Amino acid sequence: MRLGLGTMMIMHGYPKLLGGPEKWTKLGGAMANLGVDMYPTFWGFMGGASETLGGLLLILGLAFRPACLFLMFTMIVATLSHFSRGDDIMKASHAIELAFVFLGLLFVGPGKYSIDKG
Repeated sequence: MRLGLGTMMIMHGYPKLLGGPEKWTKLGGAMANLGVDMYPTFWGFMGGASETLGGLLLILGLAFRPACLFLMFTMIVATLSHFSRGDDIMKASHAIELAFVFLGLLFVGPGKYSIDKG
């Protein structure tokens, strides 16, 4: 599960990192849905980094719970972004599902085949 989820998160986040400041600013604008409208470039970078680095940490089982926390927050912001655009529950469902998966993994932990065995 860690390998599959981690790989998909890297594939989802890495293009966002490669997009540079213009892409980061657009992505970071989603934080306005939480009332945070300053530093959108920073927030966009953090979203892409959370998905990319978080995916790698999931695979390794290193800093597993903090990675899950960051990924869960990123998926909550993605969910709110969908709803703010007027998307229905089906368009937002992938982000919602992943938020619940990462919440569950926070409690379950990385398992016995992890680097930090946490």
